[in-house]
Amino acid sequence: MRKMIKINPYPTDDSLIGKSHWWGAPDLPDDTPYPFVMVGDEDDEDSYPEPLTFICQIRLSDIAEFDPEGMLPHKGMLYFFAAIDYFLGEDSPLDLPLHNYSGELIRVIYSEQEDNLKPYKITWENSDESIFRKAEAIKFGTTDGSYDVFSHGLFGEAIDCVADCYPHLMPLLRIEEEDRWGLRFYDCGTMYFLISPDDLRARRFDRTSIEVFFY
Repeated sequence: MRKMIKINPYPTDDSLIGKSHWWGAPDLPDDTPYPFVMVGDEDDEDSYPEPLTFICQIRLSDIAEFDPEGMLPHKGMLYFFAAIDYFLGEDSPLDLPLHNYSGELIRVIYSEQEDNLKPYKITWENSDESIFRKAEAIKFGTTDGSYDVFSHGLFGEAIDCVADCYPHLMPLLRIEEEDRWGLRFYDCGTMYFLISPDDLRARRFDRTSIEVFFY
């Protein structure tokens, strides 16, 4: 079975700029725009750009020891975004489709740059308060690939019903429910970022799709 690189987020007051972290603001290179989605008709004066929710960034040198096959580059940063506000109990004008979705409401960005990065700044309207949740540090580990219902992670095996529906795809990132974040996929569920092995080898992260499994 394909091993999973476990992602264990935990609260910290340490600076996480340029490091792997969950939530917080992404540390994007200057030439990498933040992913926004236009809400409403672009010709309508009431339309506006809505930022996708930033989920996590992985500094790929942090996982090199857990990725001996080189499934991912071992330098640079990998960023994950998706319109998951609803699952965090928040209002959002963006409605994320649940099954085999690969449109503008998700983004996976890879950058070779991992130095001299700065947190992207977005504040609430008429406020200096950041829209981003407090960043959490990440500790990495591995499993034997068996399904671990309590773990976020890279790679591994999808639950059987997802693997059976998408035999040509593999998990890139798996997100489990987390009570302290208020994150829940309906009654009980999991979110997968899925990618084909060929696209992973070609670093075609723009071809990532998403699947929300729930009981």
